[in-house]
Amino acid sequence: MKFIDEARISIAAGDGGNGIASFRREKYEPEGGPDGGDGGHGGNVHFVADRNVNTLIEYRYVRRFRAKRGENGRSSDCYGKRGPDLTLRVPIGTVIADLNSNQVLADLDRDGKKVLLAKGGRGGLGNVHFKSSVNRTPRQCTRGEPGEQRDLRLELRLLADVGLLGLPNAGKSTLLRAVSAARPKVADYPFTTLEPHLGVVRVDDGRSFVIADVPGLISGAANGAGLGIRFLKHLKRTRLLLHIVDLAPSDPAADPVRDARTIVRELERYDPELAEKPRWLVLSKLDLIPPDELETRVASFLQACDADHAACFRISAMNGGGCMELTQRLQEALDRMPRPTAADAAAAGDGSWPEWPPDEAGPRPA
Repeated sequence: MKFIDEARISIAAGDGGNGIASFRREKYEPEGGPDGGDGGHGGNVHFVADRNVNTLIEYRYVRRFRAKRGENGRSSDCYGKRGPDLTLRVPIGTVIADLNSNQVLADLDRDGKKVLLAKGGRGGLGNVHFKSSVNRTPRQCTRGEPGEQRDLRLELRLLADVGLLGLPNAGKSTLLRAVSAARPKVADYPFTTLEPHLGVVRVDDGRSFVIADVPGLISGAANGAGLGIRFLKHLKRTRLLLHIVDLAPSDPAADPVRDARTIVRELERYDPELAEKPRWLVLSKLDLIPPDELETRVASFLQACDADHAACFRISAMNGGGCMELTQRLQEALDRMPRPTAADAAAAGDGSWPEWPPDEAGPRPA
């Protein structure tokens, strides 16, 4: 199934039914009086998070949703039937914002969470409400009120504890396969990851965490180059980032120090708050380095990057080297970190919706 993480839709609640002007006309009731009933209320539009829904693909092709209107009132004091509510199911982690004001309206961060986003119109009044001692035969009634309408933007932000950052082919997907049951595509060429992947890492009985892999970043990503910048929003909910650096690149012109700085620079240009998250350095593909050169190359890299040795890990995901120690340390660190609340996620930045990238993304201004 194609991974769709953004959609723009329009919703409309149902209009209220009209009230009716009617009078009793029964035998032996010469002065029956008014008996026009009220119109029914229009249906509301709700959104609910559903763990069985994985993408927003159905909202990419069907973009207009309207709840049913209420029935009109009837004679004999019969009120119109209320319009049924419309419930739209979205994946867990969907953030809903108003397309016109950019204001975040809902953050559906747990299964079953439900929110009302468009209220149905009230039904109109029948003439029975207008009778009085001086108006015995009222002929006025009111029409139903229109339902609320909204233009919305839906964005799926995956719920993960740890996020993976790195250039294409840095070894992120290989690490995810090594520590979890996830099976993202792995190949010896760049851009094998075209969509985010999640994996559950089980450290021991009763303790686990979720790790997210997004497409790799390249130089100029903050200006719209490549794929990774489009999916960085999925890392905003994470509590810790792993910066994967290929210390044994196959390209002779590649420079691990320059590559590491590229990731940091693009991250800061995209979102300074995301760049401030705790970030650990992970040196990958160490099995490809001759043993007599390993320590020298690692020390030279750390010195050039002015990296913290305590937050730097060495792994060889192909044979599992260093992966167990890394997951243990990650679990210990996550146990000490508070989990972000829904209010924290919705209030990120100034509480408004980011204006870029749109559905058809153009370059973001530098």
